[in-house]
Amino acid sequence: MLDQPLIKLVLLLSVVVVTAMLTRSTAGVRHQAVRRLLLVGFVVLAAIAILFPRVLTQVAQLLGVGRGADLLLYGLTVVFLGYVAASYRRMRELEQQVTTLARELALRAAVHDTTEYDTTEHDTTEHDTTGDDPDAPPGQSSRRSLS
Repeated sequence: MLDQPLIKLVLLLSVVVVTAMLTRSTAGVRHQAVRRLLLVGFVVLAAIAILFPRVLTQVAQLLGVGRGADLLLYGLTVVFLGYVAASYRRMRELEQQVTTLARELALRAAVHDTTEYDTTEHDTTEHDTTGDDPDAPPGQSSRRSLS
């Protein structure tokens, strides 16, 4: 457990930093700036790892990891954890927005239907209360006599 303490410390700190970033609000400009800086840092580190693979191996050995590929795997694991957590959080926020919008639309539709019902209910035309069938020939009632 105490072998390779430096890489374990670096990875644990990375997980803590990712967790802290994910628990903060994503609406601010500062958060967007941090995300963009991390993206630029990722691109620079990826370019260095591709162009100079021995540098990655040397950094890995400095941290107590045998190979650069292992260090890359550890780093990608932390990044993937952050991506999954951020995607989950974003999906929850979108689901909440969709729920709120659906509720607002349902309320608006209900108010619109109620308003439409009220205007048709107060129609000024008189209704025939004699019980005559409108489809019956003129002068004949659709009522059956009881006698």
